[in-house]
Amino acid sequence: MAKPEREFSSGTAVEWTPVPGSACPGLDERVLASDGHVATRILRFAPGTDTTPNGVQLHDFWEEVDILTGSITDLCGQTFTEGAYACRPPRMPHGTWRSPDGCTRFEVRYPDSG
Repeated sequence: MAKPEREFSSGTAVEWTPVPGSACPGLDERVLASDGHVATRILRFAPGTDTTPNGVQLHDFWEEVDILTGSITDLCGQTFTEGAYACRPPRMPHGTWRSPDGCTRFEVRYPDSG
């Protein structure tokens, strides 16, 4: 199954839904396109969201993240703000995150080809 073919449409037509499997409230996503292995989504942290209950994240896919609005702070106390970008290879530890004022991120995930 491939991602669906779509011409320009409103991303806001896609409903916000809680992130499946998340142990923390306030973490919602808009999955813009997915084939079950590859996904493009917008991830929203409500003000006050703390992902500590989810633990440090490791996954078997590549992930690219761009912060659109707001900010997040990691375990080391480093804060990332609007315009910050990350490209994470498979199995790279990241998180946990806190977002006192909220944050919206654009994310693209794709499989490891190596």
